[in-house]
Amino acid sequence: MDYPIEVNDDGVKLKPEIMKPEKLYHCVFKEKIILVFKDHQDFLNCFEIEEKELVDRISSSSDEDVNSILESYIEKEKLKKQ
Repeated sequence: MDYPIEVNDDGVKLKPEIMKPEKLYHCVFKEKIILVFKDHQDFLNCFEIEEKELVDRISSSSDEDVNSILESYIEKEKLKKQ
């Protein structure tokens, strides 16, 4: 199966028809992480992350690590705010 996100010099192209609902997809484009998922109502949700630490960690990780990287970052930020 193809990956539902294609990146080239012109931008990011999404293929929602091959996305599984509630699964997080990502790509790196111009030093940003693009996160995309299709919810149970088939609405696309897209997020752009510019935080350098996250971009560097996700860029150098395997696909399986992305969720754990995001979760640990969120937890770390929560602790900073307490």
